[in-house]
Amino acid sequence: MTTAATEIATTMRNPAFSVSILAHVRSVMPAESSKLTVAPANRVSSSYRSAPDDRRHALSVVVPCFNVEKEVAGVIRELPSWVACIVAVNDGSTDGTATVLNELAAEDARLKVIHRDRNGGVGAAMVTGYEVALESGADFIVKMDGDGQMDSKELPRLLQPLLDGRADYAKGNRFRHVSDLQRMPRVKLFGNILLTFITKLVSGYWQIFDVQNGYTAISREALQALPLDQIERGYSFENSVLALLNLENRPVADIPMPAVYGNERSSMRVSRVVLGFPPRLARMLFRRLVYKYVVYDTSPVALYLGLGTLLGGFGTVFGAYEWRLSIQTGIPATAGTVVAALLPFLMGFLLLLQAVGLDIAQSPHLRDPRETLDVEEVPSRFVGDAAQVGDPEGR
Repeated sequence: MTTAATEIATTMRNPAFSVSILAHVRSVMPAESSKLTVAPANRVSSSYRSAPDDRRHALSVVVPCFNVEKEVAGVIRELPSWVACIVAVNDGSTDGTATVLNELAAEDARLKVIHRDRNGGVGAAMVTGYEVALESGADFIVKMDGDGQMDSKELPRLLQPLLDGRADYAKGNRFRHVSDLQRMPRVKLFGNILLTFITKLVSGYWQIFDVQNGYTAISREALQALPLDQIERGYSFENSVLALLNLENRPVADIPMPAVYGNERSSMRVSRVVLGFPPRLARMLFRRLVYKYVVYDTSPVALYLGLGTLLGGFGTVFGAYEWRLSIQTGIPATAGTVVAALLPFLMGFLLLLQAVGLDIAQSPHLRDPRETLDVEEVPSRFVGDAAQVGDPEGR
């Protein structure tokens, strides 16, 4: 090693030299940089990490009631003790439902009874119940009909996807098990299958089934985002809620569960469904498509729907006119006339099919869970006696 190299090495080992270099670096750095700190290598910013929600939640169950004097007592008494609030809405019943509910309220301090003078439909009763549940401070609200067809033991499974963050709304599905389908009344089964397919189109949730299932759960945040004044008041209530949730891009979970059928009689009339549902569903579909694909965000779906409807409609009307004309005159339509009707019809059909495909692709999907939550742990996440003693059934 040369003499010069030896002197440089000696100087660098001198502590005074290190202090002088550090002082020089600090003098040339910006003042703000002195405030910088280095995070540990394994630390992840909380803003990028979804942490489990360990706090206790308040659960409210809304029970719409119409002429269920024989069933409603069993429904309310079977609700677990980790349900903080029960809201029973008597929707203008003409039997002894009001008396039974008042007696139950004297037994259970959690029960709030709302009496409506006139029957407004399940939607009207639920809007009233939702408003009361929100005012009571509920974090999650479950809808359970008063006719005894919904098993309270399924509550943890219904609430699980809401608690772990996968969904904002959950509903039961009675069509996952063949045995349940065989027990379902045939008229009811056919009606539910038909309405399910139509509601898939109306709501935009193509991955769900049994849309008329009234056993549902919704988070407070999702419910507050919905315009309650726009929810249908009649039997199309569930369909209306789904269509509005789609506009908010809220994930919906489909929960397989068994159906419960007793001797209760449905108050739904076939004539009311046939005459009342189509115009309501058409209105929901039009509103969803306009808001989602025109107002909120211009999308090719709107173009495909518009052109497809025009071309398909023209082909259908023109073809029907020419077909009727050929029958009246006895002169067969020419090949050019057939092509003139068939070509726009096929083009319109393909455009509408493409629009449906894009709508399916844009359907809200379940989120990744923010935590691993077993069904047995669900009751412990809610305030109440069951959460305190760890009883999963809450009884």
